[in-house]
Amino acid sequence: MKQQLIEKRKEVSETRVAKMVFPSTTNHYDTLFGGIALQWMDEVAYIAATRFTRKSMVTISTEQVDFTQPIPSGILVELVANVVHVGRTSLKVEVSIFLEQLDSDVRTKAITGHFNFVAVDENKKPTPIFEDLE
Repeated sequence: MKQQLIEKRKEVSETRVAKMVFPSTTNHYDTLFGGIALQWMDEVAYIAATRFTRKSMVTISTEQVDFTQPIPSGILVELVANVVHVGRTSLKVEVSIFLEQLDSDVRTKAITGHFNFVAVDENKKPTPIFEDLE
């Protein structure tokens, strides 16, 4: 029963956000600044984590983030976040950033990373994700 609930929550919590890479978000190489990419990834991961739990969530850590190719100014990116692991009070969200050329259907994965969250109560203390199933 709990595993079925987890799988259903994973489905409904997938989050997709599209953004344009404008010059205000790029570095001196005219590519997306890494810190901006991490901020966007943390935001979409937070949304997915919150949609999964419907609880207050906080980022507790990030795991390896792989920047496999630069993201140039003027390109469309889509961030896709999926819950990939669920613990008692915490969960892990995988986020990928895909590049999309505006004038073609070409789509390429540029960045992948994992973000860890913990559910917190009104006192900011860890709380079970599925209290009624404890």
